[in-house]
Amino acid sequence: MKIGFIGLGRMGKAMVLHFLEEGVDVVVYNRSSEKTDELKVEVAKSHFDPPVGGEKSSEASLSLRPAKGGTRSPDKLRDDRSIGKLTPCYNLNHLVNNLAPPRIIWLMVEHGKPVDEVIRELIKAGVTKGDIIIDGGNSFYKDSVKRHKFLKEKGINFLDMGTSGGLEGARNGACLMIGGEKNIYEKLVPLFQKLIGTKGGYAYFGPAGAGHFVKMVHNGVEYGMLQAIGEGFELLAKGPYDLNFHLISKNWNSGSVVRGWLMELLERALQKDPKLKSFSGIIGGGSTGEWTVETAKELEVKVPVIKESLDARKKSLDKPSFSGKVVAALRYQFGGHKV
Repeated sequence: MKIGFIGLGRMGKAMVLHFLEEGVDVVVYNRSSEKTDELKVEVAKSHFDPPVGGEKSSEASLSLRPAKGGTRSPDKLRDDRSIGKLTPCYNLNHLVNNLAPPRIIWLMVEHGKPVDEVIRELIKAGVTKGDIIIDGGNSFYKDSVKRHKFLKEKGINFLDMGTSGGLEGARNGACLMIGGEKNIYEKLVPLFQKLIGTKGGYAYFGPAGAGHFVKMVHNGVEYGMLQAIGEGFELLAKGPYDLNFHLISKNWNSGSVVRGWLMELLERALQKDPKLKSFSGIIGGGSTGEWTVETAKELEVKVPVIKESLDARKKSLDKPSFSGKVVAALRYQFGGHKV
């Protein structure tokens, strides 16, 4: 199995490494060549043999981690054919030419104009009828509907896919929310199965836009959950007791109703930084929350918790708080988001 992959930011890079470990050959491109170079270096370091070639178009094999259930010697790593090959590219023509039709090209780029620009450039580079483009970033679902229609007219297939699980999910098994034509989705099920971490970690939700719609609402729910945790710990911080926040998070994560991955991440953050002094209290982000609130208004659905959570992020720019520190720490833990 071989795919093209565009966008080597934190999530994209982690997904590429995961694909390679699952035996998928990946042809990569990033607008900033430094990211491509960084990935090449990481791949070379993790492999016991140097990359073949020496030019920017060189191809390198990847052996990153031992198989589950045991370790492998360097000699066996060299011979392990289950490890995918990495082909770094420095222009989209090279990427397209390194993929045999029907091509599968996965995008992990910033929402909005960058997605449209990459799609237009791919068409100029030779993406054509029968090829498949997957937008795995956080795009607005209505934009995905428009892109599907635009590409459909050219005979090019398009899937919109929300990706969740943060950097750990991207590296070890993500949650995928997929929309588009069902027959195209079904063709790619083997690929999706390689990226997920748990049974049920990928699902088809309906026609164009459905995947990104589900992911948009997911992120809105995430806003509310993060804010509730942040507000709770700010109340604890301002209470009459000198409390150990790390101990509280550890306690709450041991059988309580609010236990879960977010609480685990908070426990991890508080273990390293008990008072979260390294965080300013400014939260950052907000695009998907804006879309969620706007869509809820359009559909006449009341979402006061999500709206208040979005407002709290905006207010944090001028009035940082301990609640903001908690939310920022959580966002850093799962997504590497820095303010």
